[in-house]
Amino acid sequence: MDVAVIGTGYVGTTTSIAFAAWDHKVIAVDSDQMKIARLNQSILPFYEEGLERRLERYRESGNLSFTDDLEQGITRSDVLFIAVGTPSSPDGSADLSYVEMVARQIGQMMDKYKVIVTKSTVPVGTGDKIKSIITDELKRRNLSFSFDIVSNPEFLREGRALYDALHPERVVIGCETETARKTMAALYEKIEAPMLYTTIRDAEMIKYAANAFLATKISFVNELARLCDKMGTNIMKVAEGMGLDSRIGPQFLRAGIGYGGSCFPKDTAALLNLAKEQETMLPVLQAASDVNRTQVSWFMERIHHIMGSLAGKKVTLLGLTFKPETDDVREAPSLKIIEQLLQNKAIVSTYDPQGMENVKKIYPQVAYKPTPYEALEGADAIILATEWREILDLDWTKVKDLIAQPYLFDGRNALVPSVMRNLGYCYVGVGIDGRGDYH
Repeated sequence: MDVAVIGTGYVGTTTSIAFAAWDHKVIAVDSDQMKIARLNQSILPFYEEGLERRLERYRESGNLSFTDDLEQGITRSDVLFIAVGTPSSPDGSADLSYVEMVARQIGQMMDKYKVIVTKSTVPVGTGDKIKSIITDELKRRNLSFSFDIVSNPEFLREGRALYDALHPERVVIGCETETARKTMAALYEKIEAPMLYTTIRDAEMIKYAANAFLATKISFVNELARLCDKMGTNIMKVAEGMGLDSRIGPQFLRAGIGYGGSCFPKDTAALLNLAKEQETMLPVLQAASDVNRTQVSWFMERIHHIMGSLAGKKVTLLGLTFKPETDDVREAPSLKIIEQLLQNKAIVSTYDPQGMENVKKIYPQVAYKPTPYEALEGADAIILATEWREILDLDWTKVKDLIAQPYLFDGRNALVPSVMRNLGYCYVGVGIDGRGDYH
């Protein structure tokens, strides 16, 4: 089947590669000519392990191509995926300007029946809006052929996007006609995952609901960690006991310094805004958002409680991306940590395998070191903000000899407290130490 994917960001590129892997002919479109030129050289605009090799493979096979010619992508394809960005507006709502622009362009260029699929994360009712925009454009051209709108939300995890795209746990398809349903079934015929067919509006809500629930799960365990810290209980053991309940499960129950990235913060804000527009309160989700917003400040208070003033002290931040195996620093807790460290006049040194160039654009005054050991030299305190395997596997005995003071603040509960304390560190985790007994 001939497929066009409009937008070559994280979702669009990964989606394109997945459909090419299933032997569809995919043309990926973007208005950014420099990005297209690099993709045509098999160079990704972001970091994702294994994706670049697949990109080169399917380009060479002829299943995947890239262009900045939108009309070529529209006219050559039977199915059009909209995978452009939907960033947050100042009020928290999803900015649909890119989606609406693409919908207008499709209406201006399409020449026959198409199935138009929304892959971008969009508020409930966006499918209706896209349909209206395309219909208006066709009327202006005095054309009346039919088309179908479909919602097919993505559930990709950064760092695992390729695996998730090729081996989805479920495929959600919101459509209104049998023709659209058959077309989508043919697109995914090589997938063994459950296929859930819904209305377009239901599919749009499923995406937001899934991310909101996962964000709430993270914030719940982080809020509980604050109580554990005061009660002398260990959040890791508490979460382990909770996770053994099959109704709860262990995933997303790891206490830390909060969630970040391009999805959870943006999607929870958009869903809260949507609820506000409908004059419906979502107090549980609002509380989850509030906990995440304040989690870094809570963690930094623990640091101040132990170290006192940070003025003039060298603090090494290990990890910058919001999670390992990505270069994405959007809404990363590390950014809030850097901001508070600088406000407290600390000297900040940092290391991250992939995220330093992106953070350097925001905080050029921070020292970015080529190796973690160089970043750690002379440090008065270490903050572990991202659990990269390379960081966890450091020679911590060697690190102990490099640093000035043995304070180690583990914002991800990724290291073993007893091991670190036996090495002589003053180790502090999130909700695992209890009653201020940090030594």
